[in-house]
Formats: sequence, structure tokens, C-alpha cells
Amino acid sequence: MISSTGILDGLRILEIGHFVAAPFCTRLLGDLGADVIKIEPPDGDPVRRWGEQLNGRSVWWSMHGRNKRSIALDLKRPESREIALKLVAHCDVVVENFRPGQLSKLGLGPDTLRSVRPDLVIAQISGYGQDGPYHQRAAFGVIGEAIGGLRYLTNHPPGEQHAPPVRVGVSIGDSIAGLYAAFGIMAALWQRDARGGDARTIDVALTEAVLSMMEGMLPEYDKLGLIKQPTGGRIATAAPSNAYPTADSDWIIIAANSEPLFAKLTALMQTLHLAQDERFRNNPSRVRNAAALDAMIAAWTRQFSFAEIAAKLEAADIPNCKAYTAADCARDPQYLFRGMVREVADPKLGPVLQGGVVPHIPEQPGQVRWAGPDVGEHSEEILSEILGMDRAMIEQLQEKGVI
Repeated sequence: MISSTGILDGLRILEIGHFVAAPFCTRLLGDLGADVIKIEPPDGDPVRRWGEQLNGRSVWWSMHGRNKRSIALDLKRPESREIALKLVAHCDVVVENFRPGQLSKLGLGPDTLRSVRPDLVIAQISGYGQDGPYHQRAAFGVIGEAIGGLRYLTNHPPGEQHAPPVRVGVSIGDSIAGLYAAFGIMAALWQRDARGGDARTIDVALTEAVLSMMEGMLPEYDKLGLIKQPTGGRIATAAPSNAYPTADSDWIIIAANSEPLFAKLTALMQTLHLAQDERFRNNPSRVRNAAALDAMIAAWTRQFSFAEIAAKLEAADIPNCKAYTAADCARDPQYLFRGMVREVADPKLGPVLQGGVVPHIPEQPGQVRWAGPDVGEHSEEILSEILGMDRAMIEQLQEKGVI
């Protein structure tokens, strides 16, 4: 049976976040049905002014802020902090990503929050964590990517160029941290609600979130003295796996790094002898000789257009694809079939293509209930529905500039 409500229906989360990491975390949970209340300053989350603008409105925000209710509060004012605390009493989780100690300075530290909701789960995302010698340093996702070891690796191999290390094209450090926070929140809620446990605090550092993704980098350094190096388009541990040129100036990515797949590829290339060549007879030897192998494959792929080579590889059941652009993603039949690319109604922008909900839960699929709201769009709704304020009380707060 398929339910019309998301799997997290009934869970209420208060977001006191800005920019990317905390809002990404809560968007994931909101996509799965959680009621996310986002506290924003009167001039809004700064990320509303990021990216391309249409009619003075961030197109990115339509997706980044979706499935959230926005209430505008100036947390420097005592009346706003009082409202925030009243909301906390009705929430299961608070997610924040200010510099460590900042919320405590505003009178909204963990002890204060738990004075009104003792079993509150608090997720704190910061550059370096809530303690340690760096914890007060300023940081954004790009810093986490650099200190986590990713920025050094997203580059061409040593000696091939002298430009600075290339950045991953999205704020991946922030997003990974947000993903870990969401995972930690769900673990804490399970421990609290299924096991009768105590409140828990989730402490996620951007730097640590990225470092945790670095595969065998640290063990290889520790036991072998090896410093993992950039490999360009190759994979350091498997070959062949790279992007190869085509006759029509395109690139095709081929991943044929298992023994059966490499055998299929050599048959397709009509170079069966390569599978018996000592340089390529198994994956470790192919990795050691990846440059020579890639040159041979590139010479073969250059003879065909992208469509021709893709058809050959597909017929041989060898993993392949092009490096998708936004346009490719938008029209991909697999993404469209599974709703991973979907049209969302945005009252201010009209229909907007957005990414779908991950993970997909067939029995209770998440939904995009609404696009990113205006600053404070739901202030009155939240105050009346959750805190029971009447119209006169709300108008009084508006007159004072509290909301």
C-alpha cells in the first residue's frame, strides 16, 4: 500500500540555519514529510541572493528552500528569542550551523533549548566542530573540502598543469555535512523514541564530513607513507576507467575495470591480445600502466562518433555514458521516469524543474509540497497554529517589528 504522507510525517524540525549545510539537511528531511520551520532574519537567508536571479528572485532558492515554512524573526531581539523558544517546545529537532557558541551568545544555547524541550535532538553543523583548537575559525564548505583532502585531489596528475587545484562544481562539502547531520538526527531520534534514550547532540564538522569520504587516503599514508595524488579523469584504484575522446569532439566515459568487462572491451576493440599482455592482465597491473592503456582506448574511440561508440559499448553491456550537462539531466528518460527530474509549481517563477526526492521510498514516497517560500511567508500561520496566537497578538508583533 502506498501512503500519501511522507515517512517523516509528524516530525517537526526547527531550522536556525543559513547558507547551505543546515538548510540542505532540513530540505532532505522535509522532502520525506517532516514539518520544517525555518527561522530567518527579516532580510532572509543570504543564500536567497545566490545563483541566477529571475525577476529579482533566486531560482536556486525555489529548490533549496522547498518544503519549509518560513518565519521571519530577528533573534537579536528578546521578543523574537522568546517566540523561538516557544516554538522549540513543539519541535523534535533543532538544526543550526552558526559558528560555535553564537547561539549561546543569543541566549539560545543547548541548555536553554532543552529547558523547554528536555528530549530535544540538536544538530550543530560548523566548520571544524564544537571544540578543538580550530573550532572558532571561520569556514565555509570550500574550506572543509580543502582541509578534508578533497581539493588537493580534484586536479590533473602532478606535472600535467600548474593551475590551482580545481574545485568540485557544487558546494559538496556543505552538502555532505548536511547529509551526515540528517543521518545523525535520524539515529538520535531512533535511540530516543524506540529505546527511550536521552536527548542527543549531533556535532558535524564540514572538515570531518569531507575527510570521512577520502576512502583509503589515511591508511595508505600511515602504513605505506603514500600521499594520495590527483589522477585527473582516472580512478587511482581501477583501470580502465576514464573519459575518452570521440570523432565528433565529444567525450565518452568508459568503466571496464573488472576482468570480465575488460575482456569484453578488448573483444570489442579487436585487441584480445591485450587481456593476455602482462601490463594489463589484472587490475593492479592495469592501474600501473593506465596511461598506456588509456592511450590505446582513446585511439580506438577517436574513430567513432559519440553515438556510434555508445551504441557499441551498450550492445556489449560495458558501463558507459557521457558527462551530463544540465540539459542532459533535464531530458534523461531514467530521471524523468523515476521523478528525479520533476516540474514544481512556484507561485513567483512558474513551473520550475527541480531534482526529485532521495532516497526513494516506494511505499511512502517523499513529495515536493511547495517551492521555496518568501521570507516570513508562514509567520502568521506558524504563530496561530502552533503557538495559538490570535490575530491581535500577531498584529502587535508586526507593529513592533518582531516578525
